[in-house]
Amino acid sequence: MTKFIIKRIISFIFVFLLVSILMFGIYQLVPGDPAKIMLDGVKASVDPKRYQIMYEQAREQLGLDQPIWVQYVRWITNMLRGNFGYSSYYRMQVAELVVEPMKNTLLLNLWVFVLVFAITIPMGIWSAVKKYSGFDHIVQVVTVIGYSLPTFILSLLFLYVFSVKLKLFPISGMRTPGFTGTGFSKAMDTVYHGILPVLVMLVGSLGGITRYIRTAMIDVLEKDYIRTARAKGLCEKTVIYSHAFRNALIPIVTIATNWFVSIFGGSVVIETIFGWNGIGKVLYDSLKQQDFSVVMAMQMFYVVLTLLGNFFMDLAYCFVDPRVKLN
Repeated sequence: MTKFIIKRIISFIFVFLLVSILMFGIYQLVPGDPAKIMLDGVKASVDPKRYQIMYEQAREQLGLDQPIWVQYVRWITNMLRGNFGYSSYYRMQVAELVVEPMKNTLLLNLWVFVLVFAITIPMGIWSAVKKYSGFDHIVQVVTVIGYSLPTFILSLLFLYVFSVKLKLFPISGMRTPGFTGTGFSKAMDTVYHGILPVLVMLVGSLGGITRYIRTAMIDVLEKDYIRTARAKGLCEKTVIYSHAFRNALIPIVTIATNWFVSIFGGSVVIETIFGWNGIGKVLYDSLKQQDFSVVMAMQMFYVVLTLLGNFFMDLAYCFVDPRVKLN
């Protein structure tokens, strides 16, 4: 175990540095001048000499007056120290900028994460156990529809039905305009605004994961040791949950880990359509405005998150299946 952890730490450092160099180089090749974007709207109100001075100051503030290798060393060093740079578009520190959108994204996606696996695991198991039954056919049809429809189509459909026609939920936003409540009432107002985007994400996610779990369970239920367990007279619940489901957990662990990593990325479509102030929308706006300080900081965060996710996924494999050895 110790040898495995040391190897992983060394590989983490190598991958992190390699990806950081590639990303920094790619964004350096993108056309555009962040200093000019930072001074957008100022040029028309000042004389050319004053604008040139402000432009040089902006380049110095963003570190663009240094050679590329110096810019990279400065950027990666500051990032490792917790200084993620300055946003030229939002005109504030990146660390301060991403806090609130990240909380909103986590709030939205954690609801979906819990609900998806609370529904798909039992649905996938019973769809596999009742293979080719009426229940299985219904699940197959519903899941195919769920993952076949694009997210923006589902969003518009749900908005039309539940917001425009039935008027059950608000069209967009995270708070009721003019809302002055605090504490529990404020939390309930946020939950009320989050129900519709959660439903859209839930319907769009149920299909693929349910079918994945169903396939894994069908494969395990056809193994010889399952037939042996049944031949020994074990009750069906013990066979399904103690023997079959545990051996089908490896693909489920893979899905759950990848899903957990992805919840930090937000959903640009969902957050834009429903006016949810999440990190996905912030990243999209930052890319449009060439605010690469925000984009690169968040991308490196996702790199670290993915590496850690893969590490804990390997540990989870050993926990759910003793046949898997880390050595």
